[in-house]
Amino acid sequence: MTLEKFFRENPRAAVAFSGGVDSAYLLWAARQCGADIRAYYVKTQFQPAFELADAQRLAREIGVPMTVLRQDALASEAVAQNPADRCYYCKQGIFTGILQAAAADGYTLVLDGTNASDDADDRPGMRALRELRVRSPLRECNLSKDEIRARSRQAGLFTWKKPAYACLATRIPTGQRITAGLLGKIERAEDFLFSLGFTDFRVRILSGCARLQLPAEQMSQAIEQRGAILRELGPLFGGVLLDLKER
Repeated sequence: MTLEKFFRENPRAAVAFSGGVDSAYLLWAARQCGADIRAYYVKTQFQPAFELADAQRLAREIGVPMTVLRQDALASEAVAQNPADRCYYCKQGIFTGILQAAAADGYTLVLDGTNASDDADDRPGMRALRELRVRSPLRECNLSKDEIRARSRQAGLFTWKKPAYACLATRIPTGQRITAGLLGKIERAEDFLFSLGFTDFRVRILSGCARLQLPAEQMSQAIEQRGAILRELGPLFGGVLLDLKER
């Protein structure tokens, strides 16, 4: 199947939009195919502010209306307790909200940006999407991540080279309770590292410390900027560690 055929068969749909590479391309392709499409972005404590800004910019640039839904992800104990299948409960909450909002706007079909490169079979979040009957056109049309990036670049989408960015909750070890305060510290730390020029990294929590996971080519930069990093991150965490295994 091609995306053109998919949208001929499904000319009206809502898209769960994260501001990332895949859902950005899906929105653009739907628009190009003439579909009646609307984006829905769910803002929880798990998404940093820049993701919402990117989503708003992309939707504006391609002329797709976007609704921002705000949820308190930590209101669910099944999410806040951070079990191994936390993503299942989180996706249930997010997509239930999207389905309800989309239905109120007259959309009965909800799409997401899962692609053919994603290992979707056993992931808790993907199980939630299947149960809620959310469809994934990029996966159904066998489009890989590399192909989506290439097509996005050709289309002139600024997201084509955007690094993958998992939600902030993934920085906290399974079984450790997630709090808004801890998420705020992680976001502040990552924003600071972005400001120093670091890319495609993670600040993970390890026994109260910040464990910096960087690409190999950026580790020397971390050593050179050690003082600035410690001044900013030191007061937030019990320690600041550099993981020598490259991200």
